[in-house]
Amino acid sequence: MALGLFLLLAGCDAGAVPATPPITPGVPGVPRQVNVILKDYLFEPAIVDLVPGETIRLNVVNGGLDTHELIIGTQAVQDAWAAAERPAANPPPGATPVVAVPPGLEGVRIVVGSGEIRSITWTVPADAGSLLLGCHISDHYERGMAGLVRAVGPGGTLLAPSSGPSGPIASAAP
Repeated sequence: MALGLFLLLAGCDAGAVPATPPITPGVPGVPRQVNVILKDYLFEPAIVDLVPGETIRLNVVNGGLDTHELIIGTQAVQDAWAAAERPAANPPPGATPVVAVPPGLEGVRIVVGSGEIRSITWTVPADAGSLLLGCHISDHYERGMAGLVRAVGPGGTLLAPSSGPSGPIASAAP
């Protein structure tokens, strides 16, 4: 029985994981498709490779049970959203409280209900390597909903190391 199980599992070995295909940067007329899945409580992928200046079609999929958000921005943007959402954490039943941040600290924010998909077309800024991912609804960030953007060149070559967030994803960075 054990030998049969071993042979079955050995037959399932797919070998080495294939390399990520080279990135062809998106342009305004033909944006590159980038998918981020939000789950309870993580982003897949936790590290998103983007080419500074490229145009992407960002597809945000909520595969979790809770409402989640994807905020893309610098540490200052992440801190602003965390502060804005702190008073709205764990609201009573009813409409979700509306929150806002000071002008210039908005970053990109996409709120997605359970099972929903939201898409935007976005041109990646030149400072892509300093951008972080976060969900600051309730305690989601503290539970692991944090990630980062890695600035890469065409083909996927790392341009500069990302500064990385101060939150949970710091231990998962390569």
